[in-house]
Amino acid sequence: MSTATVFAPSSKAQSFVESVQKGTYARDITAGIDKFIDKTVEPEMLGFYTDAELAALVELKGTDREIETRMPVKITRHYFEQAKNSKPMQQLIKASPAETFDLTGSQDPGKQMDYSPVEGMIHKYELALIYVASTCSAHCRFCYREELIARKDVARPDGSMAPKGLAKVEDVCAYVMDHNRLVEANGGIHPKTGREKLREVLMSGGDPMVLTNRIIANWWASLAEAGVENIRLGTKELAFYPDRFDDAFFDMLDRFHANYPRTSIRIVIHFNHPDEFLKKDAEGNFIQDPRGGLVWLENTRVAVEKLASRSFVNIDNQSPIIRGINNDPAAIRIMQRELKRNGVENHYFFCGRDIVGHRAFNVPIEEAWQVLNESQKGLSGIETHARLSITHYKGKTEVCAVTNEPMNVPGGENGVVIFKLMRGVADARTKGKVAIVGRNPKAIWFNDYEDRVIYDEVGLFPMTKAEAKPGYY
Repeated sequence: MSTATVFAPSSKAQSFVESVQKGTYARDITAGIDKFIDKTVEPEMLGFYTDAELAALVELKGTDREIETRMPVKITRHYFEQAKNSKPMQQLIKASPAETFDLTGSQDPGKQMDYSPVEGMIHKYELALIYVASTCSAHCRFCYREELIARKDVARPDGSMAPKGLAKVEDVCAYVMDHNRLVEANGGIHPKTGREKLREVLMSGGDPMVLTNRIIANWWASLAEAGVENIRLGTKELAFYPDRFDDAFFDMLDRFHANYPRTSIRIVIHFNHPDEFLKKDAEGNFIQDPRGGLVWLENTRVAVEKLASRSFVNIDNQSPIIRGINNDPAAIRIMQRELKRNGVENHYFFCGRDIVGHRAFNVPIEEAWQVLNESQKGLSGIETHARLSITHYKGKTEVCAVTNEPMNVPGGENGVVIFKLMRGVADARTKGKVAIVGRNPKAIWFNDYEDRVIYDEVGLFPMTKAEAKPGYY
């Protein structure tokens, strides 16, 4: 969709952006596996990789399995200090040859490029996603945006190949205004998608919190003036570098609210394991807080408290369930309980995506459901709001149930898996439709169920590329 509107921020927006403090951030980042191989990292970091681990990575140099071709190595000092005593965190941040054992998978499993009306923007659902940064303070090895972080070519609908570009403020805001004008002219409902106006935009990447406060402020003010009511910002900075949430950031946040009081901010954080934010004793156990709950890392706790104290800010956590990192019901239970206790909503847990190199990290769909279901036993109702999601090109799909007993239908002899479409791409009217398949404990993606479909009103199966059609904007 080409835009007819030319967007320019108002004088109020410009004045607000100019008032924002710069902020100074010393993330103390170590980037590149060569620094570990050459022993040029800080002395305290020398043993982070064993000699055997480094030798295995050296063997991949110059081959089509070279580790940093898939995903560059990057870690902050804050994350290192926690990870050196945490196997799950080491699995998350340390490069391993296992990442390249099986490089099958898609660079765009959700077919996002079919729903990109302007560069750097994806409009598949009720909200729009914008790529505003192409890096993070550190790099998760399982990252679902490895094609963006590593600047890889992706196929576009016109058949061309090019890296994903970042969004531009003017293009995104003009698109939002044009889209909402069309919705308003049609009585409040989009004529093709059945959706209401575009009210919410998710800033993503990469991590938007690597940007300066002024750049973030410019995005926020511009989106608010374009008519966006809720701005999400997705970040893992609370795990990688919680000191980023400093006085300068909160001053910007409060100034934004003073200027745009009807636009809410939703911070979507990304804790994968409680080791990322909880303190441990010398024996490696979490520490009980005499006031209740567990003891947090001080700078992380302060940042969360300051965010949660602002009525116009919501905080939500979401995480994939990943092999060797958090496919552990006990860890997931602690994380959900502690987050909710401290003002963070448990939003989604995800099954792994069908991306390049995913098999080193993904757990089977049914195992992921069992991990989450087991983790929520003993938690209260409000602590268990998180659902298990898996992204199909038809839309965001919930794994609702996995039965252990046979179901008296053909294909259900070993139990069934029930999927429900939570959000349909390009069409709100498909929401809530379900599919039922016979169990396959080894299944890690939808195509592993294609031979055991029992009922499918959604159209999740078969997973043929011909069925993936561009949506309407």
